[in-house]
Order: sequence, then structure tokens, then C-alpha cells
Amino acid sequence: MGGVSALFSPGRIAVVGATDREGSVGRAVLRNLTSGFEGTVLPVNPGRETVFGRRALDSVADADADLAVVVVPPDAVESVVREAGEAGVRSVVVITAGFGEAGSDGAAREAALVEIAAEYDIDLVGPNSLGIASTSVGMNATFGPEDATPGRLSFMSQSGAFITAVLEWATDQGLGFKDIVSLGNKAVLDETDFVEAWGDDPGTDVVIGYLEGIEDGGAFIRTAREVTDETPVVIVKSGRTDAGAQAASSHTGTIAGSEQAYEAGLDQAGVVRADSVQELFDAARILEGQPLPHRDTVAVVTNAGGPGVMTTDAVGDSRLSMASLTDDTLEALSASLPAEGNIYNPIDVVGDADNERFRAAIDAVLGDESVGSVIVLACPTAVLDYERLAHDTVDLQSEHGKPVAACLMGGARADAAEAALSAAGIPNYFDPARAVYGLDTLSQYRAITEREYEPPASFDVDRERAREVLSTVEGRGDTRLGVEAMELLDAYGIPTPDGEVVDTPERAVEVAAGIDGDVVMKIVSPDILHKSDVGGVAVGVGADAVADTYADLVARARAYQPDATILGVQVQETVDLDDGVETIVGMNRDPQFGPLLLFGLGGIFVETLEDTTCRVAPVSEPEAVAMTREIDAAPLLRGARGRDPVAVDGVVEVVQRLSQLVTDFPAILELDINPLVATPDGVDAVDVRLTVDPEAL
Repeated sequence: MGGVSALFSPGRIAVVGATDREGSVGRAVLRNLTSGFEGTVLPVNPGRETVFGRRALDSVADADADLAVVVVPPDAVESVVREAGEAGVRSVVVITAGFGEAGSDGAAREAALVEIAAEYDIDLVGPNSLGIASTSVGMNATFGPEDATPGRLSFMSQSGAFITAVLEWATDQGLGFKDIVSLGNKAVLDETDFVEAWGDDPGTDVVIGYLEGIEDGGAFIRTAREVTDETPVVIVKSGRTDAGAQAASSHTGTIAGSEQAYEAGLDQAGVVRADSVQELFDAARILEGQPLPHRDTVAVVTNAGGPGVMTTDAVGDSRLSMASLTDDTLEALSASLPAEGNIYNPIDVVGDADNERFRAAIDAVLGDESVGSVIVLACPTAVLDYERLAHDTVDLQSEHGKPVAACLMGGARADAAEAALSAAGIPNYFDPARAVYGLDTLSQYRAITEREYEPPASFDVDRERAREVLSTVEGRGDTRLGVEAMELLDAYGIPTPDGEVVDTPERAVEVAAGIDGDVVMKIVSPDILHKSDVGGVAVGVGADAVADTYADLVARARAYQPDATILGVQVQETVDLDDGVETIVGMNRDPQFGPLLLFGLGGIFVETLEDTTCRVAPVSEPEAVAMTREIDAAPLLRGARGRDPVAVDGVVEVVQRLSQLVTDFPAILELDINPLVATPDGVDAVDVRLTVDPEAL
């Protein structure tokens, strides 16, 4: 194997900074490697003749190594990595801390490492890393206290401490790992590189990770989409409560913060997102051991009514539903259960059930075509042999090929049963809700594998005209644009009402005369974002009142904010809202994922109701359609309470056109179309505001 994968299959490893000094990281790494690595371990320390009885080399250049693990002081790391590159070492792990996490001096050192890695084509992990491990070659190149149990999970973590905490616990839980990497500062290699490498690795069944951030959200989405077709990826992402901390001035900036970007981005990437460490490993265990269900229905077989009800409640809170059993199954259950049993789902075999009765019920529901998966739920009794129940469950699951989760509740009595189940890949949980979560994860991943991704549409647009509109911010001291930028939408084919921004009452009268019917007039000022709050909007203005309304709007704006920049007044065709729905389409540029599109119920209540959904741009037509269906107000779009459905196809096209606009122009930092009025006859972008970075034009 080459590239990133070569990190986990070295034949010769040099430990630069190896030592036998008690309490040192260099000692811990060398001790871990020499305890099980199948290849050659070479200590490098010019100040020692030997380390642990092994001859110490003066330089990494003398090692002829496939992998160099660096544990020297921060100031020496740069020269060591350069020596490794010059010697042809293409895999390097920098455990040393004191880089990007340690102020400006550390950041400079880290930037130098990045340059060296690029110069010599080095796959570099870290710096500030716990190290890496691979049970496939017996390699523990970390300074952690535990070796990993061999298995088929590959695990990345942005926290080295999290790895050390997990390994001993995972061993007790019967969880094994193939590869492990502590990402550290991710100066060169990041989560996307490892997802890609493990997606191609036949020894990895499931990729799991703990992340605090994603370096390049767009690249991660593109890579993970390919990987998750065949290999599940499960991530727990910390920092959820920081969502929206960088909220900007627009509606979209307030609502679509970084947490929404991660939620949308991970979903688009096909990643299963866990909310806790327990969920992370519960999901990994069942994805590793069980087949995917053919449908999202579950049957519960239990000898305990109360836990059965708890399980049913948990199913109701999930994506799953309780299976409706066929008549043949009901007849089979009726023949095998006593009169006081319950043949309907959840199936209660009654507290005095022996193993034969349990087996017959499990067999019946697993054979039912309407059942996608089964939970075997039991409380200990004197007439029930848990270990035999486990073996029966294993046999029946293998025979029928459907996913099963067990919930054999108890302590020591359940231990032997759990071992038998675990050996066959069937997870056992004490809490029924965890069993439901496991099966729910299987259904979620099946839906991921069934997705068909389409490339985003490419519309015929006028990019040069759009660029001219955006460039009007240059040299004017303000990076915000409002309705004076309606031409930007026109350039990208987004429908707008007839109208114009004018700077005199006379011109207002001329524009109004060219519009049929009464007009809407709005103050145009980058300093007044909420125009209606200051009386800056006049609706239903007749031709004879246009000049006076112009003067009135300007006067109100001056009274509200004397120092505000007044660009003029927009005179616009009236859009009939009686048969329409006010929506919002917007974008906030996320630091990790880039343009984050928002769609939802718009108008003056957008920030109060927050009925919105998000996607990372660019989006395809199916993704845009899904956005219009995900909001709570979706029935309003498709006709509710006798109303005619609005032109949803028009909304979908606007979402796609805006997606193309903000992808084409990274200079657009934020943009709101609010409202985008959707009626049965079409859509109109009535108002717009955006923020532009002139330096990115």
C-alpha cells in the first residue's frame, strides 16, 4: 500500500527522540513499539549509545525507515522532519506539542512543517499527536498506556486523551480496532485523508471518529459521499453549543451558524452522526456486525410487559415503526403462546416462557416479510436459560439474515449470553432504548447507501453583469448591498418584480408611471436593515402620492438615523401576497464548509419562528426539493386548508440558482432573499441584502 495507507503498514520504524528515561514520552513510544511490532524498531538519539539495549542511531537519515515517529523538542522538529524527507521517509508522525496550539511562535513552526512536508511529499500526522496504531502489524506508535484489541473498526480522534480513555473501555466491551490515529493539529493530514484511506481498506468495516472541527468541509463531503456507499462512517462532533457564535447581520447569518453547517454537511456526506460516545460505539458495533434491514419496521419479542412498552416508546421516537405482523405470523404465534400471551407487536411470550417458547416466537417474526429487524428483550427468570437464548438468537439471525439487537437485561447471568451474542456480531444492551438506536442506525445507513447523488445544474447566467454589481462596494467604505443590487438576481435568472432604485422624487414618479397599478416604495440604505421597523416601507402607493411618499420615507429614515447613508428609494411593482407564501432563501459562508444555503418560512417572522433548513452549496435539484419539504410550513407550499399550491418548482429553481451564484462568487459572504414570494403563478424575489468581501472579487 502507498500514500496515507502506508502509515499503517511500515516495515521499519525510527523513533527520533527515543530514550529510556523514566516518565518520558520517548520511552513510552519505544516501549509500546518494542512490545508487539512485527517489523524493526530503530531508536534515534545522538546522545545515547543504546536505548533499551538497542543501538541508538545518530540521525533518522541512518535508519532507512518507512515511518519516523518524532518526539524531540519543538525547536528541533523542523530539522528532523527535513532530514527524514531528504532520506526518503514519506510517513512521519510528530508527537511533539508546541506548535499551532501554542501561540504565534508555535504557529510559525507549524507552517514550516507544512512547507517541508509539501517539499518532500511527506504524509505527516500531527504535530501535537498521541501517535498512531495498527493491530494488523502489532504497531502501537503512541505514548498511551493501552494496546488496542484487534478488530475491524478504524478510529480517528482529534483528542489524544479521548483515545486513551476509550481503549481500555473498548476492550471490556469486546470492541476491536484495525487502525487508530490521533489527528493532533492536522497540519498536513486531516480527517478527509483518513476517511479516504480507510474507505479503500479491506480490513476496515466501519470508520469512526471524534472531531472538534473539519478542516475543509467541501472536500470532506465529496470524499465521504464516495466512501459511505460501501463503508459506514460514524462521527461524534463536539462543540454543538457554539452554534451561531459568529452570527452576522443578516437573517441567514443569525440562523445558519456553524452547528447547522456541520449538521447539513455531515448529512450530505452520508455520515452517521452520534450525539455521545455511547452512541458512537453503539452505532459502530451494530454496523460492524449486522446486515442492513430491508425495511424500517421492527418487531419486539419479550417476556416482560414493562420493558416491552419502554421499547415501543423508543421506537416511536426513532425513524423506525412497529411492524404490523401478517396473518400467518399471528397464527403461528397464537399456536405457540399461551392464552395470556400477546401475539401482537410487541410480542409478549409471558414471564414463565422457557427457551422453546422464546425461540418459536423469534423464528416466527424473523420469517415475517413485514418485519425489517427484531429486538429480543428478556428479563431473567428461573425457567429461562440466557446462554441458550443467546445461541438460539444467533442461529435464527443467521438463518433469516435479518438484523437483530438483543436486550438481555441482568448482570452476571447475562455475561455468558453477551459473549455468545458478541462473537456473532449481535449487540446486547441493558437499555432497550439503545437497542432501538442501534437498529435505527442500520436503517439510517441503508437510506444513505440508497441515495442517488446528482450533480448540481448549471444555469446560463450573466457572470460579468453580476461581477459589476458586486464591485460597486469597492471604494465606497461599506460592504453591504441591499435592493440596489436586485440586478445581481436578474443576472442569475432569479425572478424579481419590476422596479428601480431612484434618487429623486421626479424619477420616482417616472418609474411608477411605467408600472401597472399601485407600487411599493422602500427606503434604500445599507445602515437600515429592518426597513419596516422604522416606517421605511410604503405599500399600495398610487401615482398621485409617489412624490410625497418619496419625501416622507427619506424624512423618516433621517429622523431614525441622522448619519445613515441614504442611497434613494426603491419603486417596485406590488406583489400580491393574498395567494402567496413568503419564504426566505439565503446563504451564510461557513469557515469550514463554505456557502451554507438556508430555506424556510420568510417575511418578518423568520427570526422568531426559525422554520428553516440548510444545505451546503452547491446543491442538486433533489436536494433543493428536499429543502422545500423539510420545513414545518411545507404544507403551505403544496396547498393547505383549501389554498392553491404555490409554484414549488420555481422555489426549487431559485434555490439552485442562488447555489450557483454563491459558489461562483466566494466574495459573497452573506445573502438574503427575504421575502421570496411564492404564488400559484410563480415566484418573485421582493427584497435582497448581502455582504461582500471586495478583496475576494
